[in-house]
Formats: sequence, C-alpha cells, structure tokens
Amino acid sequence: MTTTLAPSHSARLSLTPKTTLAGLLDGAWWPRSRDLAAELPPLVDALEEHHFGRITRATVNPTRWPVVPHKVPATGHTVHVGWFTEQDPDKMILLSYTVGRVDLLVIPPETEPAAATRLMAAAAVPGSVLTAGVLMSDEAATGRRMRDARSSEDAWETDGGAALPPLRHPVVGARMIPLPKNTRW
Repeated sequence: MTTTLAPSHSARLSLTPKTTLAGLLDGAWWPRSRDLAAELPPLVDALEEHHFGRITRATVNPTRWPVVPHKVPATGHTVHVGWFTEQDPDKMILLSYTVGRVDLLVIPPETEPAAATRLMAAAAVPGSVLTAGVLMSDEAATGRRMRDARSSEDAWETDGGAALPPLRHPVVGARMIPLPKNTRW
C-alpha cells in the first residue's frame, strides 16, 4: 500500500535581514490555516533553507492553535512542540542547534493580504523593539482607521448630493469689516 502525501505549500515568511541590530522579532510567518501539524513542516523547511540550521523545537501559545501536537514530522527529522500560556499568543519561538532561537510574529491565517503585508514588513525591521502583540494591536488600529476612512468616503459619495449647487450670482469680492485701530491683544 502506498501513501500519497498532499503537495506541500511554501511558507509565507518574512525574515529580518542579517544585521548587527538585534530586535525582539526575527520576522513574521503567515500560515494558511490553524492546523499546526500541516503548517509547521513548510515553515521549518523554509527556515532551514535560510541557514537557520535544523529546527528541533517550537513553542506556541495554545489560544491561537486548536490542536498543539507534541511532535511534528519535518523533512528528515521531528520537531518537538511545546506550549506556554505565558508566551505572547501572536508569537512562535523556534529553536535550532545552529542559530539558537528564532522569534516570529504569527499572522492569523484569516488576515487580509494588505494587512498581512504590512505586518510582515513591520516584523522584519532590524532592531525593532515592538513585540508581536504590539504589532498586532497597531495593525488592528490601522485597519479600523482605514475602514472608517473608507466608510466616511462612501457616505460622502452616496449621501445624495456631495457637491454644492453652483451659485446663481457669483461672489465678486468679500466684504471686510474694519477693526478699531486701538485694539490691544
């Protein structure tokens, strides 16, 4: 009996460029689902291709993952997965023998592409001191402001008469009221 595996997809990953500036995050990951067993292997493969060495362990906060498996098979080895409720729910920590530790912002799979693009760029800024939670709350605020601006613009365009009617008699000049000369401010 032969088992056929579903074709794997590449990880949507943004990494901080190599620099001497140390930040709180090493980049961002945007999984396609909340199935950690399916999503972790492509992430591990991508990190190992970027010379992070063999990833042996990963930790997550279980509030974002419905099932946290203890072990996930990766290409040629197994990744041990742990969970900590004290860990930032929007962050994943991966450990390797070579690099040590990789901290990634985890962007929820249902995030709109424009928001995910902004988050991936923000998480990959060298030397950034913004935590995963701060980046997510900042993006939520940005998204609200953008939706509000679109709503205001839509209301303006659909309110039944955005433009003022033309004046029957155009104004030639403005009337000026002279101020008294001895005014002290």
